[in-house]
Amino acid sequence: MQQATHAGSHKLGTLSINRMGYGAMQLAGPHVFGPPKDPQAAIAVLRAAIELGINHIDTSDFYGPHVTNQLIREALHPYRDDLVIVTKIGALRGADASWQPAMAPAQLEAAVHDNLRNLGLDVLDVVNLRLMFDVMGPVEGDLEEPLSALAELQRKGLVRHIGLSNATAKQIAQARGIAEIVCVQNQYNLAHRGDDALVRQLAEAGIAYVPFFPLGGFSPLQSSVLERVAAECGATPLQTALAWLLQRSPNILLIPGTSSVAHLRQNIAAAALALPPAAIAALDGIGATAA
Repeated sequence: MQQATHAGSHKLGTLSINRMGYGAMQLAGPHVFGPPKDPQAAIAVLRAAIELGINHIDTSDFYGPHVTNQLIREALHPYRDDLVIVTKIGALRGADASWQPAMAPAQLEAAVHDNLRNLGLDVLDVVNLRLMFDVMGPVEGDLEEPLSALAELQRKGLVRHIGLSNATAKQIAQARGIAEIVCVQNQYNLAHRGDDALVRQLAEAGIAYVPFFPLGGFSPLQSSVLERVAAECGATPLQTALAWLLQRSPNILLIPGTSSVAHLRQNIAAAALALPPAAIAALDGIGATAA
């Protein structure tokens, strides 16, 4: 049985976590809205993740909303001492399942308290400020007001560490002048390589990079090169894509999501998959072709 610990570990501020984590987004209903069809199956996935060595769960109270946090609490509370739960604030869900900005200081404070209540915690390990200047991707915008509000919540003892999500390099530089930033969570995978330079810069600064949609998200990765390399390595294409990320840079932390225990086991097996140089070179070419 493959264990998440095979991926090695990395620091999130003062916290040490395994580089292979788990993203809870897919535990909510369709379009990350409403409850799952089978809540007990979702709880089984969370418990299996812990049993397989995962000690880093990524979530948000706007998944559902409230659904994934409540499932995490039901499945895992009281939490193991080494479990790190990372959440996000900065957005909310409309009645039509839309994603809406919620970056005003009062909204951020309310979101922190929602996460604390639904997770059953007194303090949040890591809170990522999801920048919502554009829902679809990073767009420049001044984050001084929202980040200062989050930093104040940190000073009050409600938040241990602060990260950013959906951020540009310029915004990260601005943020580091306001508060210590321990991680950045942006879209990044074999085909979506716009953050190549940023990954290197963050690694030099000791800041974790957490790619969301590591397997393509709502548009799963599809590539004949990926399929060929995977077959040569005796792995599935998705396992190969995850292994490529782990070998891309030591500061990359993975949070692939799934609502299936079988798929969870397949994802975690990627932690032990060592890709040879020829395979890495071939996979690197996918991003160059996509660009």
